Amino acid sequence: MFVHGNGDSSALWINNIWRFEANGYRRNQLFAIDFAYPSARSDDSKPQPFRSSTDDQMKELAAFVTQVRAATRRRRVALVASSRGGNTVRNYLKNGGAEFVSHAVLCGTPNKGIVISETLLAGSEFNGAFPFLKGLNAGSDDLIPGVEMMAIRSDKNDKYAQPDGRFVGAPGKPTGVGYDAAELRGAKNVTLDGLDHREVAFHKLAFAAMYEHIAGKPPASMFIAQEPLPVLNGKVTGIAGGLYTNIAVSGAEVEIYEVDAKTGERKSAVAVHRKTTGEDGMWGPYIGRSDMNYEFVLRMSAQPVTHTYRSPFLRSSDVVHLRPAQFGKGDEGAGAIVSMSRPRGYFGVGRDKFSLDGKVPSGINDGVPGASIGKLTFDTQPRTVMAVLNNETIPTRTWPAKDNHLVIAEFLN
Repeated sequence: MFVHGNGDSSALWINNIWRFEANGYRRNQLFAIDFAYPSARSDDSKPQPFRSSTDDQMKELAAFVTQVRAATRRRRVALVASSRGGNTVRNYLKNGGAEFVSHAVLCGTPNKGIVISETLLAGSEFNGAFPFLKGLNAGSDDLIPGVEMMAIRSDKNDKYAQPDGRFVGAPGKPTGVGYDAAELRGAKNVTLDGLDHREVAFHKLAFAAMYEHIAGKPPASMFIAQEPLPVLNGKVTGIAGGLYTNIAVSGAEVEIYEVDAKTGERKSAVAVHRKTTGEDGMWGPYIGRSDMNYEFVLRMSAQPVTHTYRSPFLRSSDVVHLRPAQFGKGDEGAGAIVSMSRPRGYFGVGRDKFSLDGKVPSGINDGVPGASIGKLTFDTQPRTVMAVLNNETIPTRTWPAKDNHLVIAEFLN
């Protein structure tokens, strides 16, 4: 069972699911939760609309584990969590869940906290000086009897395990934590040099570590075995109070177009798939091709028309979730806006080869990788814009911002 992080969804686990499948796991043995309101409260003790507390998340995870155990008729599950998801796993294990769990792998989880401070992030579940983490970290170690525990962390490239407060809005101020903030005392700790906060969950090296911990042997392959005709599906989710939720949206219109791998232009004016979502929010299924680039067009009430360009899907998946893009500050007056998004990692200047229209887009910082989105603005003349990340290249086309269109190139890796 895969447990996503703050503000995220189960869609981020697509590569890990594929790699487990490629190493012998059946699809009906692999599950990924979607927390309804994935964003944490700023103060865990105070209700905030459209945000979740640590208790909210623990109850959702407990219900999901019960559901999975009933569906599979298995006594115990293995939990793999990214970032905030690890907080939820630890909370669940310490409050009655341990008997149902065989293994737990926490990836980039701020086990000691993002900060340990009475003033920075006061009341946050990510602050090691406040009740939630103090409770989890009470005792001489972080082990849970009967559960094989492992933590995967970066060496110095995790933006949320930094001695300096740059990434918590307090540059130059000490956070009270070090590069080892994601370690678990007494557990097996794996350090993956050079990887960032997200990559320690979603990179193939992270997969290799979590697979070996759970299966008891190294994976036979870290590559994804390709299916020629993958069956694709996913959920349309929306926005509440300016925050992404994982609640299904009905009445959303989804179209899929096959596009040219060099230009991003549609191969036909007719969509290869079109559906209006029902109450479950599901936009598929659609039988695609693993050698084809796609444009997903999402139309939903009161949101921008979102054109998401994707490189080929190598295997079937039911976690190809869709969210609307949002206009940002400075977008006013732009003819067209194109963003490149890396949900499973950050852009590392000097570490990664990346560009948008041949440029490094605005918003991407130097040093420790800390940005997963970069964007550029263009005039109204339709054109091709290429997005490149290491070995992945995604062609997009511009669409007019004045007509409420936004464009995203979403990287798989």
